[in-house]
Amino acid sequence: MQNLSPRHVKTEESLRLGVVSGWYSTKVSGTFVSGPHESEADCLRKIAEIDPPEKASRGSRVT
Repeated sequence: MQNLSPRHVKTEESLRLGVVSGWYSTKVSGTFVSGPHESEADCLRKIAEIDPPEKASRGSRVT
């Protein structure tokens, strides 16, 4: 699990970074993983594809 989050890069910052303005999925370290995406919703969909939520395993219940 990479623990990705959406991040919006505005025009001023995009010029400084040399990337296109838009939504990016990023690691906790700030590294871009995917993007740019047109909206936060598009970015969140991509994050779900790349880093799906963990499924609870059946044998892990504590009694």
